[in-house]
Amino acid sequence: MGIFDKIKEKLSHEFIDIIEWLDYTDDTICHRFERYQNEIKNNAKLIVREGQTAVFINEGQLADVFTPGTYTLNTQNLPILTTLKGWKYGFDSPFKAEVYFVNTHLFTDEKWGTKNPITLNDERFGLVEIRAFGTYAFKISDAGKFIIDIVGADNNFTNFEINEHLKSLIATRFTDTVGEANLPIELYAANTTELSETCKDVMKPEFESVGISLEKFFIENVSMPEDLKKEIFEYSRIDKLDLDKLTKFKTAKAIEAAAANEGGTAGAGMGMGMGFVLAQQMGGMMSPQMGGQQQMPMQPQAGAMPPPMPAAVQYFYAANGQQAGPVGYDQLKALFANRTINKDTLVWKAGMQNWVALNEVEELKAFLGGNTPPPLPGQLFKVISKEERLRYHIQRVFSLSIIE
Repeated sequence: MGIFDKIKEKLSHEFIDIIEWLDYTDDTICHRFERYQNEIKNNAKLIVREGQTAVFINEGQLADVFTPGTYTLNTQNLPILTTLKGWKYGFDSPFKAEVYFVNTHLFTDEKWGTKNPITLNDERFGLVEIRAFGTYAFKISDAGKFIIDIVGADNNFTNFEINEHLKSLIATRFTDTVGEANLPIELYAANTTELSETCKDVMKPEFESVGISLEKFFIENVSMPEDLKKEIFEYSRIDKLDLDKLTKFKTAKAIEAAAANEGGTAGAGMGMGMGFVLAQQMGGMMSPQMGGQQQMPMQPQAGAMPPPMPAAVQYFYAANGQQAGPVGYDQLKALFANRTINKDTLVWKAGMQNWVALNEVEELKAFLGGNTPPPLPGQLFKVISKEERLRYHIQRVFSLSIIE
């Protein structure tokens, strides 16, 4: 570097400079402004944009904090730094200080979850394991405290670096909260909204202690092993039957497992014995109800009436190429007797597919006559000889008496 370059570089730093930070990322929380030898000129311009906070650090000590706005740096707006530097009468020469810009906008949709199952002691099912996961949102509420306690000397601090710490904090406080709640295990999954609010209230002081505000906290799911789910559902059904709650339920489950064992007759015998025990218990539980039902006398049905009389069959008949009717059975019989209709007349009634002749309808064949009753039971036909038949005919023709 030539002498003219050195003079140019020195002169360039003698002018009033501008201190600002343009953030082109979505994950940077804190950025340290890089300045030549950390020297800041008198009356330098400080620009703090919306969603930012500027923090001055003097030799590791927190100095002045600036909210969004444009500032001219001098002793009037740097009171803490003036005190630290001992500027009783102001300053004209450059001074050294580190400037950090902190992103104060809301960081959303941050994930959290329990790495390992959480063991809880349930009064009905004993030790059980659950898992949970969800999302949270945060922002920096105290930039100075956040830089001193979390950032340190890091020149570009991102939310990835803080998330691991926050996830561990959330998992720990979530475990403490559900353990102290001591609720029935199935209620954790059914009341995630109330549980989320409770956990948020518990964790907010922890976040604020390092300058972070926990804005939102959501529990999306609380899960448990499938076999525990089945046991809870089965217990719920048995509880509706009002058995002796968990004692009988646990006994049933234990003997059911023994019966399912392929060990042979021992398991089968135990399963059969449990079947008899459960049958007796169910019978004892149901007998008061059944007894009460048996003691109730049978009440006759009020207003019992016989069924209605069947409707008389109506017939249609063809007369002179025209449809006539409907008429009842007796009317049709009278029409047949006075020769208005005959055996070949077409008739029809409900249930028939087509018109048919009267002599083909079974119940109307009685109109045709010629029906003779069968012989009386036990009566035998007498076999007569040829001579007796001849004598019978002679009697009829000549009306003579039979000569013995």
